[in-house]
Amino acid sequence: MIKDTLAKKKKTISIEVFPPNKEEEFQGIYKTLEELVEIQPDFISVTYGAGGSNSKKTAEIASYIKNDLGIDSLAHLTCTTLDESNLMESLDNLKIMGIENILALRGDKPKDMALEDFLRRKYTYASDMISDIRLKNNNFCIAGACYPEKHVEAKTMEEDILHLKEKVDAGTDFLITQLFFENSRLYEFLDKTETVNIKVPIIAGIMPITSIKQIKTTIEMSNAYVPLKLKRIFEKYQDNPSDFKKAGIDFAILQILDLLSQGVSGIHLYTMNKVDVSKSIYQNIFSYK
Repeated sequence: MIKDTLAKKKKTISIEVFPPNKEEEFQGIYKTLEELVEIQPDFISVTYGAGGSNSKKTAEIASYIKNDLGIDSLAHLTCTTLDESNLMESLDNLKIMGIENILALRGDKPKDMALEDFLRRKYTYASDMISDIRLKNNNFCIAGACYPEKHVEAKTMEEDILHLKEKVDAGTDFLITQLFFENSRLYEFLDKTETVNIKVPIIAGIMPITSIKQIKTTIEMSNAYVPLKLKRIFEKYQDNPSDFKKAGIDFAILQILDLLSQGVSGIHLYTMNKVDVSKSIYQNIFSYK
């Protein structure tokens, strides 16, 4: 289990992958995974399709990572489309497939669901689902998400930290952060978690910005602060895609090296299934693990 790895190692390096939306592209993910194995990440997480559309693929890929490649996998599980019965069914299926680790997420409200109906669901928040998993099927290692710059729906950082404390107290074993670009924001966040006695490992989520196309979507979705140094990369290399990519990777490497030097529990790479980006970063930080 990943929690055991975190207990044994001072630092971990892990990667997120996602199932392709198009069926004809699905087999390509296995080639990607086989190439990622060469750098031996401590675990690989597998995302969940919007509205549960890729849930079966998530389990299939996570099982392949664990049983065929011999690397711990972390299967995303969102509660927005689950009730008690199909949650238990999902957990039973994951157990049969040999998957021991879950990233429990709330997920986005389905577009066709009214807000009042969404809020009346049994599992409105990830902490609700985590409590039930711990109560009825306590054989999983459970991860949760956290937000160094505050969840967009939280009114204040203090409110967000208290909700995070509820999630941890419900039975979360470790946390992975939303992406961020300014390390001081994470350090301030870690100080705040200590004030409410959150003791579980917190892994830093890092996304290298490697193309102009990626900028707008990534920043709008994450609401992350963009430091001046990164803005200058955008401006300097916007007309040179290859130099832009290299500069974006270099920025991520320097960000990671600083995090590792400050004793973070681990680094989780959001590299969008890009093997070359993952390998480039690993080659530069591997000696610091």
